[in-house]
Amino acid sequence: MKTVRILQLGTEDYSKSMQVAECAEWYYEPCFSKLPEKDFDVAVLEREVTEEEFDYLIRFLRAYTLFVTKKVLLKNGSITRELFVRKKGKHISEEELVHLLKEDLPDYFPGSYGEKFQPRDLSVAQGFRGKISWTGFECIDLDGDYGEELTQIVFWRNNLPFYEKEAVEFWLEYAKDETVEIALEIALIQFEYGTDPSLQEVWTFSEHELRDIVYVENTGEKMGYLFASMKAKGRGHLRITALHDRHSRRGKGHFIPGGKRAVTLEREEIFYYFDPGNLKPPLNVYFSGYKTQEGFEGYYMMRRLGHPFLLISETRLEGGSYYMGAEEYERMIEQIIREHMEELWFQNSQVILSGLSMGTFGALYYGCRIRPNTILLGKPLASMGNVAANKRIKCPEGTHSWLDVLHKMYGSLDQDAVERLNNRFWDMFDGTDWSRTRFAAAYMIEDDYDGDAYERLQTHLKDAGAKIYGKGLHGRHNDDTPGIVSWFLKQYREIIRKDFDETGSGAGRNNGR
Repeated sequence: MKTVRILQLGTEDYSKSMQVAECAEWYYEPCFSKLPEKDFDVAVLEREVTEEEFDYLIRFLRAYTLFVTKKVLLKNGSITRELFVRKKGKHISEEELVHLLKEDLPDYFPGSYGEKFQPRDLSVAQGFRGKISWTGFECIDLDGDYGEELTQIVFWRNNLPFYEKEAVEFWLEYAKDETVEIALEIALIQFEYGTDPSLQEVWTFSEHELRDIVYVENTGEKMGYLFASMKAKGRGHLRITALHDRHSRRGKGHFIPGGKRAVTLEREEIFYYFDPGNLKPPLNVYFSGYKTQEGFEGYYMMRRLGHPFLLISETRLEGGSYYMGAEEYERMIEQIIREHMEELWFQNSQVILSGLSMGTFGALYYGCRIRPNTILLGKPLASMGNVAANKRIKCPEGTHSWLDVLHKMYGSLDQDAVERLNNRFWDMFDGTDWSRTRFAAAYMIEDDYDGDAYERLQTHLKDAGAKIYGKGLHGRHNDDTPGIVSWFLKQYREIIRKDFDETGSGAGRNNGR
């Protein structure tokens, strides 16, 4: 069980009068003293905060982890209310506080972890005699007769470690004919030195339950391993895309406290996290790059900028499908950005879209819809068809997911699909009014993914009235990531300072005081 650091400010030490979960590392401060400059996972307020405490908690407390008792009135204009608003605090009753300290603290563990079972680790049960078709690392298609009773049809090798007091959630991406019924089975296996493995528990989740995320919890005192399999019955087509497993916060947030999730009718997920920061422009939107470990990217980088920020991440294919998809999927991402603009009362001119590598395509692609103040890029990728085509000759060591993206979007790997994928972006880009948007990009001069992305952006923006500038570093796509990130962050700070802080553009709404 991970240690959870809790700070309590008040007149009564709750750890002495209430039951507190074993994971708690408790800090009680009746009068604020010098504390280590390290994040707290939870803070509980029983009184108003001082200016010194306000400054400390702004720096070392995440949003969505501040709990204020009913003893605190949160008066308009007070710094306690401003802290409450900026940290997305929750006003709780004594009963809710008791439950938080006793039951919910483990859900606020530091860090996050998520992954998916690799397609190469999926095996089809030997008894299946139907048609089997693999499509790269994208999916496996089964077609045939599965029998009249729910019977194992596939299973995933490489069992998942399952530690004591841990909760793990699962999300299954699949599609099927109505004539096929499925279930997901998770088995807990434990090993004792010198003895055979023992089956401790089995959880079976029906199709109805699989409409949402399901989770299992290790309530015992021993570590074990989870074995995952799917059952099916009936006859017809079944497509299995992915089985995702993540450390669960049991409803407190996806990956980190406050992390949210949207899902399409095709069971494709989008994850996003919003931090109000100082409530002043700009809203910094950051698209995560390619990553096989699921979760958000850039949290601390964006938080240090001080302004509101929105993290967007996706988990399709091996490390991401570059934020492209069906109309419903793309509309959801645009709506997520616009909803947070509206919450802050910000205009397009008060938004920066940004990303590194795969994230640059998200920033450019949705920049066509949002038309922000700035699109800030590190190692830009624009012609995704060319990126896939470069895989065989120019970048054989690169990820095969580029080919999966090409096939997922257009069902083919031929030159026509390459051009269609390129044009999917450039046609939209050329049809956008960029006269009020700035482009800033750090790029690799010998980039082996999309070697002319920066030059093409310059060419396509030549008569658009947009400002574009950049910095080239020698090397291939991944040869100098620290240099790219350094320039990227420097530009972020300079743009915020010159366009917003120095111009006195002001907050989009009342900041709570």
